[in-house]
Amino acid sequence: MSNLKPVIDIRSTIEPTSTSLKDRYRLFIRSRGLAYATEKTYCQWAGRFIRHMKYTSEDDLCVDHINYFLSNLGNARGCSINTQKTALNALVFLFREFLRIDIGQLSFQHASKPRKIPIVLSTDEAHLIINGISGRKNLIVKMLYGCGLRITETVNLRVKDVDIKNGGLLVMEGKGYKSRRTLLPKSLLPALTQQIEFVQNQFKADEAIGMAGVFMPDALSRKMPKAQYELAWQYLFPADHYSVDPRTGVERRHHLGAQQIQRAIKQATQKAKIHKRVTCHTFRHSFATELLKQGTDLRTIQELLGHSSIETTQIYTHVVGINNRGIVSPVDLKSG
Repeated sequence: MSNLKPVIDIRSTIEPTSTSLKDRYRLFIRSRGLAYATEKTYCQWAGRFIRHMKYTSEDDLCVDHINYFLSNLGNARGCSINTQKTALNALVFLFREFLRIDIGQLSFQHASKPRKIPIVLSTDEAHLIINGISGRKNLIVKMLYGCGLRITETVNLRVKDVDIKNGGLLVMEGKGYKSRRTLLPKSLLPALTQQIEFVQNQFKADEAIGMAGVFMPDALSRKMPKAQYELAWQYLFPADHYSVDPRTGVERRHHLGAQQIQRAIKQATQKAKIHKRVTCHTFRHSFATELLKQGTDLRTIQELLGHSSIETTQIYTHVVGINNRGIVSPVDLKSG
């Protein structure tokens, strides 16, 4: 059994004078204020591009190869439109923004797989799955469904983000570091109050043995060095164990991992005998669909979900539309 301590998945420290292409690229991404998830995605696609083209030097990078790579990705590899679009965004950023190379007009074969309509759960199905999950994970899944959160947003919540008195939830570490305010279901207030009390007691216990403290983003850790020892900044759903901060080597308590929640959802879905591919994100889709069924306008749903474009939100009209227009299938009509 390994004695290695788990490492917190956060931005590691990079020496500013490093000449490595990867390090310089990461530093450039950070200078643009992009999210850590974006940094990882862009670096992964840059790495795949370099390996696929078998480059041996930074000087080998060629704009013309972008079209070849994306065409191969979309057709030979059979990826989805969204995957190809992500790769495109990553490579355009690499060449145009980082390398300062004019990419001109790209001409590649677009992926042929159409965008899929999201899978959603009925209210009964959602509650059946939720009731099959216990403890803190149960509360987390309720927040996915009741607040329309992404799983990363949920596990990154801090105590200060829960506004119980005003019935609101602040999402401060959302996609692209965009903050927003969303719904806080009244039915979850008692459980959230209890969860905050749990965090407080755990925080005091950690403090008593000299293990208090929580991860703070780089800028905040410098501006507010003592904030990591305040209850307000502790994760709402802390992990059961300590992890190593790769920047400092210090052990501290991070938040619960998203994979733990996904495993719990998968097990509960199988137990409930619901034959759909249900993920953490399915509950976010179901949240939006239910609001649309209630007559909530798209702009409000867009705001609650934190979508940058209304076009992203409009996909839910395809889910709700057919079933809510009063259309009756001919097979359901009685003869004579």
